[in-house]
Amino acid sequence: MILFPAIDLKNGQCVRLEQGDMARATVFNLNPAAQAQSFAEQGFEYLHVVDLDGAFAGKPVNAQAVEAMLKTIKIPVQLGGGIRDLATVEAWLENGITRVIIGTAAVRDPELVKAAAKKFPGRVAVGLDARDGKVAVEGWAETSQVTVLEIAKRFEDAGVAAIIFTDIARDGLLKGLNLDATIALADAISIPVIASGGLASIEDVKAMLTPRAKKLAGAIAGRALYDGRLDPAAALTLIRDARAPGS
Repeated sequence: MILFPAIDLKNGQCVRLEQGDMARATVFNLNPAAQAQSFAEQGFEYLHVVDLDGAFAGKPVNAQAVEAMLKTIKIPVQLGGGIRDLATVEAWLENGITRVIIGTAAVRDPELVKAAAKKFPGRVAVGLDARDGKVAVEGWAETSQVTVLEIAKRFEDAGVAAIIFTDIARDGLLKGLNLDATIALADAISIPVIASGGLASIEDVKAMLTPRAKKLAGAIAGRALYDGRLDPAAALTLIRDARAPGS
């Protein structure tokens, strides 16, 4: 189980949104590279970054901030937002991103995901963001008519590294992860699933480490880390102890 601290980029700054609404953004750090450095120093193993402006624009917008982060930290970074074609996938992977996350294009253009995953095995994840079980696209501005499971199943044998499943209703609101829906998805497919949206406290981390959640590959923490509701050291110690042999 990996706990990914999240950096969401808007106008070059590190922000958190509530339910994906750009009008409800809180700026937490003017310097995303410094924020990334802080997470690395706290002992996190993997960083989750989203180019929010890119998700709306359909192409990378905060590349400068991402590049500054990559220069600052040594831990791997997964990046989503505005990745809609193979050239963008390739450019980011060559620039030092460990794993790209394809969201909107996974719904609109599943062949892109399959081609990217084939060309870059283990380095392409799919971001599926659900509103009432249906997948939302274009920076969550639109809701499609397809369910998360229908889309996830399309990529079953494509070599996708992970599915990042976000419950939009909970995102940024500290209501707790929607573990029931996330575990149901993980149980229905063979691709590893990462939980996102609403992680609120150490209780969520404990729930991720219970036997029923054993198929989950990780969780993304955002606002709870910035608000100080989740103590990084305590969370990372719990995860390390759970990984120890015999635990």
